[in-house]
Amino acid sequence: MFIHETANMEKLTHKKVLVAGATGGIGSNTAKLLQSGGVQLYLTGRNAGKLHALADSLSVPRHRVFVLDLTDEPAVQDMASAIEADAGSLDVLVNAAGLGIIKPIDQLSSAEFMMTLQANLLAGFLLVKSFLPPMKANGKGLIINIPGVLGKVPMAGAAAYSASKYGLVGMMQSIREELKRTNVRITNIFLGGVDSPFWDEIDLRVQKDKMIRPEEAARAIWFLCQQPESGVVSEMVLQPFNHQAI
Repeated sequence: MFIHETANMEKLTHKKVLVAGATGGIGSNTAKLLQSGGVQLYLTGRNAGKLHALADSLSVPRHRVFVLDLTDEPAVQDMASAIEADAGSLDVLVNAAGLGIIKPIDQLSSAEFMMTLQANLLAGFLLVKSFLPPMKANGKGLIINIPGVLGKVPMAGAAAYSASKYGLVGMMQSIREELKRTNVRITNIFLGGVDSPFWDEIDLRVQKDKMIRPEEAARAIWFLCQQPESGVVSEMVLQPFNHQAI
């Protein structure tokens, strides 16, 4: 899949790409790969210190860096307007943002449930709502979401997380039906067991040495950003053989 990387790299040159959730392990590694491919990169995240440090390391100018909460609709709309004024329509939107709360249902609060839905589903909705119209007007674009395997196959303790990711998948499938007569494409990548900060606060025995490395997850996203204009990869599943401890 990644054999002809160098030959494919020119497809990304000068493409306008937003990485949402750029301060996470997957998002930051994706941003680094995309920048090396010569894209016009835009970054957003909630942690100002981490985001600006990443932007500085990649020489991304500050007017292309947005510190905001993706559940804040006016802030997302303002970001979309600023990017459109700077570059017109995005070529690629990568939504790598998200929140993971893994708890048994009797320990899961309604506040945690709603917070998960907002971070993983509402934020995805607001991103698409804000960036899709310019893509449609421009006649092309690519939206990549990362539901994770828990958006396809649930596990115990993931009621809130799976609800949000199943919702994201269903929403994007419905939007895909609306876009059938356009050249705007939608891809879902179902990542499982990525060695990222996601697991730091989760009480679940895992073997991190057997997980997918964040840089390899980023390479999968980088690959998906290079889809041919004549087709679309509707979904990709990438997961380790097994990362749960025995």
